[in-house]
Amino acid sequence: MVSAWEIVIKNKLGKLTLPEPVEQYIPTRLAINRFESLPIQMSHVLQVASLPNIHRDPFDRILIAQSQVENLPIVTIDRQITQYLVQTIW
Repeated sequence: MVSAWEIVIKNKLGKLTLPEPVEQYIPTRLAINRFESLPIQMSHVLQVASLPNIHRDPFDRILIAQSQVENLPIVTIDRQITQYLVQTIW
């Protein structure tokens, strides 16, 4: 949900152009890539409190927290994220 939220915001601000309306783009890409959405849970939010202040972006911080709580990798090339105790793919 965090990545979808960020995509919607960036698209609305004109910082991200998509090949189709965002309301179609996100569900289509989830289905094509066989990704499941992960809702933001209280445990994820609370995990943010224990993160060191390496990354300041709130979207990335909640993704890091979700990765830690759920023991899931993050697909990213962001070098700051790799400084946390998370598995990254890219």
